[in-house]
Amino acid sequence: MPFPIDSVRSSYPALADGFAYLDGAAGTQTPQPVIDAVSAAYRAGIGNVGGAFPASDRSGAIVAACRAAVADLVGGHPDGVVLGPNMTTLTYRLARAIAGPGDEVVVSRLDHDANVRPWTQIGATVRWAEVDPVTGELPVEQYADLIGERTRLVAVTAASNILGTRPDVAAIAELAHRAGALVYVDGVHATPHGPVDMRALGADFYATSAYKWSGPHIGAVVADPALLETLRPDKLASSPDTVPERFETGTAAFADLAGVTAAVDHLAAMVPGTGTGTRRERLLASMSAAEEHELALFAVLIEGLETMAHVTVYGKPARRTATAYFNVAGHTPRQVAEHLAGLGVNVWNGHNYAWELTGALGIRDSGGAVRAGLVHYNDRSDVDRLLEGVARLG
Repeated sequence: MPFPIDSVRSSYPALADGFAYLDGAAGTQTPQPVIDAVSAAYRAGIGNVGGAFPASDRSGAIVAACRAAVADLVGGHPDGVVLGPNMTTLTYRLARAIAGPGDEVVVSRLDHDANVRPWTQIGATVRWAEVDPVTGELPVEQYADLIGERTRLVAVTAASNILGTRPDVAAIAELAHRAGALVYVDGVHATPHGPVDMRALGADFYATSAYKWSGPHIGAVVADPALLETLRPDKLASSPDTVPERFETGTAAFADLAGVTAAVDHLAAMVPGTGTGTRRERLLASMSAAEEHELALFAVLIEGLETMAHVTVYGKPARRTATAYFNVAGHTPRQVAEHLAGLGVNVWNGHNYAWELTGALGIRDSGGAVRAGLVHYNDRSDVDRLLEGVARLG
């Protein structure tokens, strides 16, 4: 059954402005059910949790529903879902609780800086996994030499946010676990582009950001609750000491958490015929269909870019998300983005926080490149408009 792109697109009010939103790798647009859920939470009245009144109970229910939804999305346990303002903040917080001086951590040049810098700034010994700058692959074999008896944690991405590379996380995790190390997987870019099973990946911690998959600006890190019990983060003396609450600082953005649940429900219901079964089962079916749709469009996009003599496309990974990173001869990345914006096409330019990777590619100091990222609500006309706009620069 074809992916129902017309009905999916109709759920997103922002798409009515006529632009081709190919900036999804930096954050997706928001569907009407999410907007309604956030608004409804505010209309109903909410208060901080733990109070003796209905508004407080509503907030508590919102938090519990959000944990359950995120757990269904990634294949985790609700009691292991740590919520916060964004993945970067949560990773910094967890890094200080997991490792420190005397430990070794392994990070990769493929990763977004949010899964690099928090681990390099805690006083641990840092070991680097290198990326192949031509293919954009992260070779697994090197991890056998990088991981040792002092390795506390291996941090690795499930998908590069600029090249789309999907490294063999499960194989890397197996090597890490064999040495007794933990695995922290950055799933921010991977989660929007297909079904996720953090257990199959071997992730002890799986990080994701709801605004990358049609939700509000909320981050989450999912782990086994028993593992979280072994960690003692810095916290206020007066705040809860339970798991996962002890990892969450300050008052939650309750209305936004309601939007996260609505976003998960939206993803689970995109494809007709997936209305039966558990939400987890519906998510797996729906996100598989979305991935197939995205990759079919991406085949057109990447072939179109690679056939243009004035375009340089970076990376040729065997498995990837629908994300293209390229430069156009005679034009800076910013000039290309401005040109395309004038034609109603939204793309990003620069390093996109892939600090180490753009350095490995040799383009960080010259402005990086242009990034076009497809998500489930993009259609063929979006791709055609991008290719036509880039062709005009030749």
